Amino acid sequence: MRLACLPAAITAAIAFTYAAAAFEIEERASYVAPNPETELRIISTADRDVFEPILLAFQEENETVSIDYTIASTTELMKAVHDEGEDFDLVISSAMDLQTKLANDGFAQTYRSNTTDALPDWAKWRDQVFAFTQEPAVLILSDKAFPTDDIPTSRDALITLLREQPDRFRGKIGTYDVRTSGFGYMMATQDARVSENFWRLLEVMGRLDTRLYCCSGAMLEDVRNGELAVAYNVLGSYAQAQLADEGGYRIVLMSDFANIMLRTAVISSNARNVADAQTMVDFLTSLESRPDLVSASGLPAVDADALQSNVALRPIRLGPGLLAYLDRLTRRNFLRNWEASITQE
Repeated sequence: MRLACLPAAITAAIAFTYAAAAFEIEERASYVAPNPETELRIISTADRDVFEPILLAFQEENETVSIDYTIASTTELMKAVHDEGEDFDLVISSAMDLQTKLANDGFAQTYRSNTTDALPDWAKWRDQVFAFTQEPAVLILSDKAFPTDDIPTSRDALITLLREQPDRFRGKIGTYDVRTSGFGYMMATQDARVSENFWRLLEVMGRLDTRLYCCSGAMLEDVRNGELAVAYNVLGSYAQAQLADEGGYRIVLMSDFANIMLRTAVISSNARNVADAQTMVDFLTSLESRPDLVSASGLPAVDADALQSNVALRPIRLGPGLLAYLDRLTRRNFLRNWEASITQE
């Protein structure tokens, strides 16, 4: 995580626990406005290195708005807002199902504007959950482990490769621990909905002592340092950004299907600064008009035309369908099957 060379107007406070709250944070930064009049409190799952260009650009257009930016995991974010009632103004997360649950359970405010109305139907829900990026889950292959162009481009091909060369990949595969990662759980359930190959692949991976991770960044680091040959279901935007900076691996967009996560924003029901939260929602949902920010952040904006040009790209639709796997019994059964496949116990 890069911490040097911050603009003079920025002060950062980094911690792994936040003493004033029971939920855990990864980092917290304060962006002081040139002429501060209000403060916008954001809790987000997006790393500061990724989201900072957007925050600074927003502040350039809104010079009186200071920003308090708190970063937490998807599960800790949900704990803070849903369970502990923290009064953040804006909630930004990669876990679409948990964001939908916030809205469904009364923790989101309704908002409409020209920019939110312009979103595709699949990129918003009840005028309370608003998508502003579309990010694929991808396969990551180590350059060292795959020195040639003979690479698997579908789940069937990956299954065949792992079955035929188990010694090559034993202990060298990584994926999310869906018991602790909200994003990982969502992507796994979506894989299971789309194709039965998911369970076949999971069983093969389980027999090869697959390593489980909390987040994309940790998997990418272990691919680069040679600990992993393959990482499955990594967030493509993070992978692309780190590839440009450090290299060491290739990104494979699976040809059979690629689930597209929509990063979303929710205005909290107990927001203190509703006006600036609404302004930020409009700024985020018009990201396609700022290619400079898309490039700087590595976060691809919502673009329905791009999805239509590749039938393998499947955006996960916002809506009540995402709540099905959050049902306690359904979740327990899914995790039981997942554990049986991945741990082979």
